[in-house]
Amino acid sequence: MLNDTRHKYGIPHPRGLYTTEYTENITMSALLKQAIAGQFEAAFAMFTRCLEACPDEHWDALIAKYPLWQTAYHTLCFVDLYLSPGEKTWQPRTGPGGFHPLGWTELDEEYPSRRFTKDELLAYAALLAPMIRATIEGESPERLAGESGFSRLTFSRAELHIYALRHVQHHAGQPGARLRTLGVDPGRWVKSSVPSA
Repeated sequence: MLNDTRHKYGIPHPRGLYTTEYTENITMSALLKQAIAGQFEAAFAMFTRCLEACPDEHWDALIAKYPLWQTAYHTLCFVDLYLSPGEKTWQPRTGPGGFHPLGWTELDEEYPSRRFTKDELLAYAALLAPMIRATIEGESPERLAGESGFSRLTFSRAELHIYALRHVQHHAGQPGARLRTLGVDPGRWVKSSVPSA
């Protein structure tokens, strides 16, 4: 019933999600997962476009007290973390070329162990993008109603995905606003990764 095509930002999406034919047979759980995934992917696409639009000379531009690249790195690390089943199972990417050279320390400390380049963070974003829909759509209703998997986040797994989505959108707005002050267009608003019916 779903025709898997690619959104112009490289995000997979189902066509016809909101058509009568499709919604007659969809459960509330499936509909909510589709909606959350669509909005999460849209926020992530806007965030990624900010990174793509950032000229090299502005990669260290400050957003409050942190350079743009560090804000981007922080965002990607937590998308990676929150898409995992939980803090006990998440594995930092510590191998050669890994995104977490010092493991958990990269998330726990205020500053990362090293500066990350634009190409590195775009590669990290490309790695995470397909995980968003796959993770959310792979959740069972029971899992979504269960604990988040993170001891400091005392709400359901369903709310965790909305929390993570909000975190991405917050950090998409920061570089977007900063780039605009520097005369750089970070791109237009992305409504959803699911096209209009």
